[in-house]
Amino acid sequence: MLKFHNYDIVFQEIPDETTLALNISGCPNHCPSCHSPHLQADEGTPLTTENLDLLLRQYEGLITCLCFMGGDAEPEMVNRFAAYIRSAYPTLKTGWYSGAEKISEAIDMSNFDYIKIGPYIESCGSLKSKTTNQRLYHILPSGKLDDITSRFWRT
Repeated sequence: MLKFHNYDIVFQEIPDETTLALNISGCPNHCPSCHSPHLQADEGTPLTTENLDLLLRQYEGLITCLCFMGGDAEPEMVNRFAAYIRSAYPTLKTGWYSGAEKISEAIDMSNFDYIKIGPYIESCGSLKSKTTNQRLYHILPSGKLDDITSRFWRT
């Protein structure tokens, strides 16, 4: 069962979107120098469609995207919730920040608008660094992945 530790409205995780970021606990990746080690513990509020509905009604008209920040322990559940968002809130964009090396086979790309993959490797830097190993993709209607990582880089 996915659980979320907390949530926040953010402006930098997905370019051009006002995003409700759900911080999912139970991260299995244990990246050295992780910026959110508290999310490694399996604790928090169970993620249900009812809880999502409460949050989305609370921020209705204020957000343009919902992003799951983590959930690598249960990618099939992240996919299921993204599919729910797609059907219940068709104008809301969906994103997923995964620390995995590649996109899980449990993911149906048509349920997402954005997916970030890659563990945090301190020597490579975050998405803001041109040397980052992480990648943020915009999923095009054709299903093609458009790498938009460079949108984070400052020239």
